[in-house]
Amino acid sequence: MDVILETKNLTISFGGHVAVNDVNLKVPKNELKSIIGPNGAGKTTFFNLLSGQLKPTKGRVLYKNEDITSLSPTYRTRKGIGRSFQITNVFPNLTCLENVRLAVQSKEGIHYRMFSHFTKYKKLHEQAHELLKLVMLDNKAEEAAKNLAHGEKRKLEIAMLLALDTEILLLDEPTAGMSLEEVPKILDVIKKIKEAQNRTILLIEHKMDMVLDLSDTIMVLFNGTLLADGKPSEIMNNEQVQSAYLGGLYDGAS
Repeated sequence: MDVILETKNLTISFGGHVAVNDVNLKVPKNELKSIIGPNGAGKTTFFNLLSGQLKPTKGRVLYKNEDITSLSPTYRTRKGIGRSFQITNVFPNLTCLENVRLAVQSKEGIHYRMFSHFTKYKKLHEQAHELLKLVMLDNKAEEAAKNLAHGEKRKLEIAMLLALDTEILLLDEPTAGMSLEEVPKILDVIKKIKEAQNRTILLIEHKMDMVLDLSDTIMVLFNGTLLADGKPSEIMNNEQVQSAYLGGLYDGAS
């Protein structure tokens, strides 16, 4: 198994509350792994530890066997770990194309000069257009981001993460706040990225039909503890998982 991301005894406490408790996890390269669990299970906190928004009380985060525990979110992004949030994070007054082009420029280390000729940036525009096409927003290239529907903004945010050439996408509830009509569209985008087999995706999502449809494996957090990790069929047949979700209680029995 070619592991791209690993946590070792990852733990974080806030006062007397242990939000993530001694989590050991290995994520294979180019796999889609979903993270599920009841409200308050520690899913977003775990994402914050992976992306660098929080520093662990104990334990380590390894990316390609490199210890990145002390690195900032910016440096983790430069190394290849991209994070989306429950609230969209785009530049509202710029067009879709400009949003993605800026992300491409950032990755390439190119500073935009107002009076430089347009053709100098032709390659950047072409890359941005290709990414908009991938997320099915090429017909919205010249539309201001603020005019997009919520689901379209989520797709634009994913395009910006892809523009940074990220190898790992951390997608935190990508369907949050979407209408029923928008959900299949974002689902199609995630499927297209997965089918390309060149990126690893970690997904937090409450819609179980979506999780079961997309996931290669699923990890279950409960009270900050890794309760189970396996293929979707294994997780759905796991009595501890059923107890955590249906009974709301887990007594630790094997």
